[in-house]
Amino acid sequence: MKKILKMTSILIISILGVNYTLAQEVNIYTSRHYDSDDALYSEFTAATGIKVNIISGSGNGLLERLKAEGKNSPADIFFTVDAGNLWRIQKEGLFRAINSDQIMNIVPVNLRGPNDEWVAIAKRARVIYYNPEIISPEQMQRISYEDLSDPDWKGKIAIRSSGNMYNQSLVASLISNHGVDMTEEWAKGLVSNFVRKPQGNDRAQIMAVANGEATLAIANSYYVGIMLSGRSGDAQLAAAKKVKIHFPNQNNRGTHINISGAGILKNAPNHENAVMFLEFLLSDRVQKYMVDLSYEYPVLESVKPHPSIASFGTDFKEDSTSVADYGKYNIDAVMLMDRAGWQ
Repeated sequence: MKKILKMTSILIISILGVNYTLAQEVNIYTSRHYDSDDALYSEFTAATGIKVNIISGSGNGLLERLKAEGKNSPADIFFTVDAGNLWRIQKEGLFRAINSDQIMNIVPVNLRGPNDEWVAIAKRARVIYYNPEIISPEQMQRISYEDLSDPDWKGKIAIRSSGNMYNQSLVASLISNHGVDMTEEWAKGLVSNFVRKPQGNDRAQIMAVANGEATLAIANSYYVGIMLSGRSGDAQLAAAKKVKIHFPNQNNRGTHINISGAGILKNAPNHENAVMFLEFLLSDRVQKYMVDLSYEYPVLESVKPHPSIASFGTDFKEDSTSVADYGKYNIDAVMLMDRAGWQ
């Protein structure tokens, strides 16, 4: 039995007759820039009485800040997108193992960092977008990531730059499965098939397909949900209605999955609150609330994605490659992409 007693400056939680006194705040460093997250923080405060303090910035900027603050850092949680970013924080020795059976029972091993120092909060697939008026779903059915280097696609593929972490993690996943040499040959073929020099964000790639500039585009799944919501304007809404999603590699390892994730920092002054926050994010109600705002895929199998994302399919096979490998092979991926001429 749990009882929560709110006081002016502390939070007392009584569990089975034992009182735990917690500072009534949790400090989150985040490189996520989604309006939907503000609603999550408010929900947590409303549910627990714990104030959420946010420090936002770029991944690089927050990493340097954490290193400069050292043991005096007020940060409890680092919350970000892409497993590669979480790996960088862990590599600096700034995380601690997440000690929660509840979290470990929810998050699969392949969606956790080494030593359980960070975990997925939501999932996103890096998929192929196409216009069904140009190429049929039947033609798309057997296309894998590996097939995108085939000369048949010369001058037909849109994708953003090699400096983008999402692309680096996709390449790292290929290295994990095929090794550096084979992946480098693939990257050279892919680059020769670009319809244009990489430019713009993921939505710009989807727009290129909708406008007939490209036949295929590689981009994250949730962007089409944002575009279909109308929040990005009529032009993006119209473009999103023209395209379809193809989930590659359904005949072998499955579609590349990346994450939004979080870890508890080594010197967290509000460790118990940090654990509670992560458990909160992985609860059924909050998972549904979150993915309905961000258009990502939930970690919990009992929760369904937003209908606009679900309309493209929900029973696709996911690649079970460990997301920790995206950080492990990041340097190899960046160097390989540079050698392949991927700008």
